[in-house]
Amino acid sequence: MKDNFYFLFFLSLFIWSCNSSNEPLPIFSKKIIKNGELAYEKIPNFSFYNQDSIRITNQDFENKIYIADFFFTHCPTICPMMTQQMLRIHEHFLDYDYLHILSHTIDPKRDSVLRLKQYAENIGVSAPKWHFLTGKKEELYEIADYYYNEVVEDQNLPDGFDHSGRFILVDEEGLIRAYCNGTIEKEVSAFIQKIEQLIQENAKE
Repeated sequence: MKDNFYFLFFLSLFIWSCNSSNEPLPIFSKKIIKNGELAYEKIPNFSFYNQDSIRITNQDFENKIYIADFFFTHCPTICPMMTQQMLRIHEHFLDYDYLHILSHTIDPKRDSVLRLKQYAENIGVSAPKWHFLTGKKEELYEIADYYYNEVVEDQNLPDGFDHSGRFILVDEEGLIRAYCNGTIEKEVSAFIQKIEQLIQENAKE
């Protein structure tokens, strides 16, 4: 069932990518029935701690948009590529306070607040623009599903984890509006354009 859901999600993403760029960004959040009407499932309430030991919740992003991803600081494979591409986005929207970045660790046992702080300082970024989040492992893994990020702990792998490198764009209503593979420069460039489009759409409202 879960595999079918992911298939339909990415199929709808592919179909939308073939449409005119003049059309509003679609909503990729899961469709639900609420009070007898069609609606979309919002990102659920969350509570994590960032690299400054500050508790971060949904309320911090009311009337704002953000990008979510999942990583771990000692990752030797895709995470360094993801970080470099996210840095591109960070620099592109550096002066735009309406947009934030939320990078969730998938290894909270080793990625303490202090370690996340050191990681952020090493790449030259800081909160509140870019939050590096940690918390309870089960809560981090659970919310990853809502962002269409697969996270699996597997000790048979060299780094102990298997996870996707997706970047997810979430609007001010907590709905998913765009996605990309954060390890592919070309996809990230297109993703940046979608962020700009969402900003323009919100400016017209």
